[in-house]
Amino acid sequence: MIMSQQGQSRFICLLVSICLLPSFLVTAAQSTAKSDSAPGTLSLWYNKPAEFSTITNPVHASFRTLFETALPIGNGKLGALIKGGIQKELIPVNEDTLWTGDLNLTGNGTSLGVYQPLGNLIINLPGHEPCTDYRRMLDLTDGIARVNYTANGIHYRREYFASYPAHVIVVHLSADKPGSYSGSLAFNDAHAGIVTAQRNRLTIPGALENGLQYETQILLLNDGGTQQPHHDEYGDYIDFNGCNGLTIIIAARTDYAMDYKMNGSNARYRGELPHEGLTRQIDAAQTQSYDQLKAAHVSDYRSLFDRFSIDLGSSTPAQRALPTDQRSRPASEKLDPEFEELLCQYGRYLVIASSRPGCVAANGNGIWIDTAVAYTGFYCDDIATTELIYWAVETTNLAECHLPLLDLIVSQLPAWRYETANSPDLKLPSGAFTSRGWTIRGCHNIMGGMAYFWNKPGNAWYCLHFWEHYAFGQDKVYLAKCAYPVIKETCEFWEDHLKPLPDGRLVVPDQESPEHGPRQDGVSYGQEFVWDLFTNYIDAANALGIDKDYRDKIAALRDKLLLPSVGSWGQLMEWMTEQGNSPALTPHDIDVEKHDGPIDTPQDTHRHTSHLVGVFPGRQISFEQTPKLAAAALVSLKARGYSEQQWAYPARAPIYARLHQGDLAHDQIQHFIRFLQPNLISGLLQFDGTPAAPESFAEMLLQSQLGYISLLPALPKAWPTGSVKGLCARGGFEVDEAWKDGKLASVTIRSIAGNAVNVRYGAKTTKVEMHPGESVTLDGDLQLKDKV
Repeated sequence: MIMSQQGQSRFICLLVSICLLPSFLVTAAQSTAKSDSAPGTLSLWYNKPAEFSTITNPVHASFRTLFETALPIGNGKLGALIKGGIQKELIPVNEDTLWTGDLNLTGNGTSLGVYQPLGNLIINLPGHEPCTDYRRMLDLTDGIARVNYTANGIHYRREYFASYPAHVIVVHLSADKPGSYSGSLAFNDAHAGIVTAQRNRLTIPGALENGLQYETQILLLNDGGTQQPHHDEYGDYIDFNGCNGLTIIIAARTDYAMDYKMNGSNARYRGELPHEGLTRQIDAAQTQSYDQLKAAHVSDYRSLFDRFSIDLGSSTPAQRALPTDQRSRPASEKLDPEFEELLCQYGRYLVIASSRPGCVAANGNGIWIDTAVAYTGFYCDDIATTELIYWAVETTNLAECHLPLLDLIVSQLPAWRYETANSPDLKLPSGAFTSRGWTIRGCHNIMGGMAYFWNKPGNAWYCLHFWEHYAFGQDKVYLAKCAYPVIKETCEFWEDHLKPLPDGRLVVPDQESPEHGPRQDGVSYGQEFVWDLFTNYIDAANALGIDKDYRDKIAALRDKLLLPSVGSWGQLMEWMTEQGNSPALTPHDIDVEKHDGPIDTPQDTHRHTSHLVGVFPGRQISFEQTPKLAAAALVSLKARGYSEQQWAYPARAPIYARLHQGDLAHDQIQHFIRFLQPNLISGLLQFDGTPAAPESFAEMLLQSQLGYISLLPALPKAWPTGSVKGLCARGGFEVDEAWKDGKLASVTIRSIAGNAVNVRYGAKTTKVEMHPGESVTLDGDLQLKDKV
């Protein structure tokens, strides 16, 4: 018999599956207990399956989604939503590079492309209803979602996790009675891909309109009983009958490669076709038993999650007794410390689940959208989606999770340089086209394409990520080879583009204050980010001891930058000239936020606070160094009031914290909790607010942007006694703090790089010197207690 190459590959896969199947045979007694432990304080839990919600807003048509109700799991590459259905489990599955669109030289948003859902895994389990003792749960301590219930006297248990070591999603179903699982397994591809079932494997290849090739493979491994593939007019699926338990392994790939080769308008990111690599991947996963896959996942996940812990006090038994979807709204009205701890750690969990080395950066939906909707999934870089997701990675000890964003930016630079150099909108003051550097539009995809207005200071904002990764980790090899070249190139762009005023001061030309008001020269948003860029470059050159002449040139340019000024009602000026009584940038802004007043007035409650980036995430404005500007920033921030946009609260809370307003920062978090959906996603098809929340906690408890470690700089009265472990500070330090009755009790500082650092608490300051790997413990008066 002559067999095709594809047929040979499938035949080998079948033999591998048959030979390796016994490694997955786990008895019901081993895998299921009659009673499951109660949820811990770091668990999201519910007493019913997730329900579809219907979303309608001015931008999107109405549609049904599980995005705001189901439990998200992910390994950076693959994501899934756990509905927890009883007779029918439906699991939306995504792959992080499944994008339409390509290089988009027009800048038109309609041709940018959209992040795409992959499809739905469907597990049919007839006869499992009615049921009792139902519980759906996501345990943040091990990154595993679980569903438990009793039906017909049988206790059923499911576990779901996304393994980063194995690059697969795993679903395990068990019961306390043998032979309890009969039903079917199917997959509904979101792009009409044809499902082929062979023995115990579903294979679904497909292609998007831009030529991107993708494939999904699903392996069903049964403990006892039988299974067999079926073929009918509705598509292939697998039946299983009389099984003690099931293990399902899911993997997917595309042919996207994060390696850009410039070829004019025909540029493409294309790598290995997905089938062979995907087959190797899923075959390798099944060489391990379920317990081995689970143990490797838990070990890997906890190596990140366990670096940071926080204790803000105890909640009441009544608060703990509430399922998560019933607990969040009361937590916004009455202090619930353990719920706030849960929110902080859940934000970190979402970053771990959506941004791991080797993957592309997390987008506006993470890897959990279950329907393709315009304007979702973009990388927005005007103090919106992308910024929020990555604000807490360095401070809360997840530095590796920063790398996908940095790697994506580097991969896009050839395309962005090309588009920058050829745009008539970015001509130099001389009228010539841009010849050095790059910048970005308001949104971009992963293919080199950008859309909407040119957000010129966005290049400086992206450079802040490169600098912060060095500032916290102190890796000079990374600084020299990666961060420094990108930051210097961006300085060259601004050296060419800054516009001199008649008095010699330099301004960013023709820039809007994002999504708020008119384009002008010298808008504070641009001025502050370019100041931050130049300052970071100066520090980078000093750290490496190179480029002294250019370093001095950039320092001189920084000193000529126009500084923000104080306006007529004490506010930090958002524009170089006051706008008073002008309308917001678009009527839609006023439709969404009906209490918006005229811009640049005390009645202006617009969602963006772009002119305050010099306070946070930048470091130009502070009470310590620029007290008048800091006071004006506080006036502006208070005037913004309360937004109707969920993400505005975790965006504003760190600014309040930097201005030493702990109670107001905490107030922003409590207001943010009001917007949380049943799964604690912040809503409106965006998850960005929830990953941003941990940064608010971090900034209230520790700051290091001014060159020293500031302990409890904005501790709110709501947290009188508590502790935090594993916070990170610039200069290469990890910090543990404990406080009692609103006062510092002790602090332990561990050194990564061996730098000396000044430590401040209130009016007290002390200098600490350590070798790499050493730690010191100080008491509440900053007196030395121990050194190891």
